[in-house]
Amino acid sequence: MTLSDRAFERLGHASAVWVTVDATQGSVPRDADTWMAVFADATLGTIGGGQVEYEVITEARRRLAGASGEPVVRYALGPSLGQCCGGVMHLRFELVHAADVPMLQQRLAGGLVPVALFGGGHVGGALIEVLGNLPFSVTWIDSRDEIFPLHLPGNVACEYSDPVHAAVAELAPLTRVLIMSFSHAEDLDVVASCLKRQRESHDLPYIGLIGSKTKWATFRHRLQQRGFLPDELAWVTSPIGVHGVVGKEPEVIAVAVAAQLLQLKT
Repeated sequence: MTLSDRAFERLGHASAVWVTVDATQGSVPRDADTWMAVFADATLGTIGGGQVEYEVITEARRRLAGASGEPVVRYALGPSLGQCCGGVMHLRFELVHAADVPMLQQRLAGGLVPVALFGGGHVGGALIEVLGNLPFSVTWIDSRDEIFPLHLPGNVACEYSDPVHAAVAELAPLTRVLIMSFSHAEDLDVVASCLKRQRESHDLPYIGLIGSKTKWATFRHRLQQRGFLPDELAWVTSPIGVHGVVGKEPEVIAVAVAAQLLQLKT
């Protein structure tokens, strides 16, 4: 369960003040749209920690108890707060209840980067665990409907597709694609479909294929036989994951791949 899922679940039983970083200036600990839910007996999320967060929690609970205040409050992160960042944060305070959950879900989803994960194997499952807590909206695709687990993070949706590469045409624009199915033949078909779409629409900024350099060399040859040019093949990243992370365990690979996606997020 993601942090936002936990917040939404608690909102089903108790009201909270939803604090959002509305805008920033200079050096600050968190960016705009970062959020924190303040309940009477708990907090979820963080807007940066330190003295400013302590004061924000106090103010949020004052409003939770019925006090009024300006919707957006300016906090200067200087000596008066015991912080040396030197920047300014404008924080929005909203009293929210169970009925506001759909609105909050839609708001948070609007800031997520779309990712398509082809493959429900060990690495795919490990990636879901990692991406479920990161700012991505994940479509998890496989040709085997029975492999998907019952419980998933709130930012993950499962999609059965047979043949699996048929799902490429329906991906949202600017989707980051990760390809790691149980079959090299399926992987090759997905890569080819992504390259065809990229040739026509140029709207897939990242096409990542799991595997060794040897696997990619074989795929390059087969894709060239299908008519793809060297410039088009350069759109594929393989192997995937940030350099310097060593290990073949699914969890290690998942962290390296997630880090690479974060590097490409903006």
